[in-house]
Amino acid sequence: MTTQEKNRLFKALGLKPRLAGANCGGEWFASGADLIESRSPATGELLAKVAQADVKDYARIMQAATSAFVAWRAVPAPRRGEIVRQVGVALREKKEMLGRLVSLEMGKILTEGLGEVQEMIDICDYAVGQSRCLCGPTLQSERPMHRMMEQWQPLGPIGVISAFNFPVAVWAWNSALAWVCGDPVVWKPSSKAPLCAIACQNVVNEVFRANGLPEGISCVVIGRGATVGERMIADSRLPLISATGSTRMGKRIGAVVGARLGRTILELGGNNALIISDKADLTGALASAFFGAVGTAGQRCTSTRRLIIHEKIYATFIAKLVTNYKKVRVGDPLDPKTLMGPLIDEDAVKAYEAAIKAARQQGGKVLYGGKVIEPPLGRRTFVLPTVIEIDNGASIVQHETFAPILYVMKYRKLDDALRLHNDVPQGLSSAIFTDSVAEAETFLSWKGSDCGIANVNVGTSGAEIGGAFGGEKETGGGRESGSDSWKAYMRRQTNTVNWGGEIHLAQGVEFSA
Repeated sequence: MTTQEKNRLFKALGLKPRLAGANCGGEWFASGADLIESRSPATGELLAKVAQADVKDYARIMQAATSAFVAWRAVPAPRRGEIVRQVGVALREKKEMLGRLVSLEMGKILTEGLGEVQEMIDICDYAVGQSRCLCGPTLQSERPMHRMMEQWQPLGPIGVISAFNFPVAVWAWNSALAWVCGDPVVWKPSSKAPLCAIACQNVVNEVFRANGLPEGISCVVIGRGATVGERMIADSRLPLISATGSTRMGKRIGAVVGARLGRTILELGGNNALIISDKADLTGALASAFFGAVGTAGQRCTSTRRLIIHEKIYATFIAKLVTNYKKVRVGDPLDPKTLMGPLIDEDAVKAYEAAIKAARQQGGKVLYGGKVIEPPLGRRTFVLPTVIEIDNGASIVQHETFAPILYVMKYRKLDDALRLHNDVPQGLSSAIFTDSVAEAETFLSWKGSDCGIANVNVGTSGAEIGGAFGGEKETGGGRESGSDSWKAYMRRQTNTVNWGGEIHLAQGVEFSA
């Protein structure tokens, strides 16, 4: 991206070379002098400096959010949905610019950057309809002339902690639903992609101001985990913390929030496997495995980490897969010809190298890749997508490495494949490719995949917003986005109304003086 193009992008999104890291709807502010640098992972170019929020800034944010809750929860839910509809329209108008910013700051190729912005638009559309469906059932009472029902009430300000790999979509998944539920949102984005957060907040601010809404419904606080993050997870004014990140991080958040009896939505590590049956359409399986492992340079929580291939087709499939890998063009994520951009930073490259070294030491054989590419654009963040033949029980395979490393292994019987598939600590996304109805139904049954997402003839990577997103085991157990996930952002209330006048106790209890 040329300097002129970057300047045009920054102007359109309200960005400057020096920015403050806190906002609750009005002017941006930051009391501290602690700066973080946003750099392009592809070139190392300094994009901007952001002053991080400190304790005083966090206090100001929370005061605004708690005050806004009182007003926002009183707005009828369909009206809140109308505001979210307008946010979706504003995002549509800025889609191209926001998509380019995601690619520039995070490093995913442009088509994926645009796709991530489309996710924000889609969840806004979904939430608009949901705003008229925040309903509970009417229940039959055992007592005469009584009515029972369940209803859902706004919960309070929601804390959202997001990761670098989806710097805008995960915030939108949470925010669109939280807003229609009557909850303000306090967002702590990744310090590796602060400009994406600032740009999104600028878009939302325009909509909220145009509707005369109070400050505090949408808040951003960019700061250190020890300063801002720890205060968020310990703050009882945030009844729900939705966090995306590593399992290690999730265990810390779960412990702190649980100690104050708060709620969590935890979207943590994935170790996603794709089973390829000898009864599969290999063309579709190859395309899905290829994108799942190489897309976003393997930096998706749903990236395909393991291929479990039937022994009859193993050699044929691996040969075709490696042929595809050899065609991958690695480079500038904004170049339309690029298929894989950089890893987020040099620490990610070190993790890539360490994983490959460990795999070799644990009996793995590198079938393709395994190398760092000398900087084509000025930064040592480009690597070759890698295929490693290894046993599923190897310790390195049991852990998630956020890099384009694909572990491959054979199976003979479906039961063996399912055992390998489930024999990892994580449980996010999973898939099987087969034209056998029996195999497909087995994979989706109680004896099949133990993951929160289980697909048939669809890869592990690339979830639609209409389905609840999340996993089991060390993935955290939370659910975001579609289905009935809105319930996490509200408090459930059971109501009993006596319209007959006489007092009746449940279970036939009689009690009188």
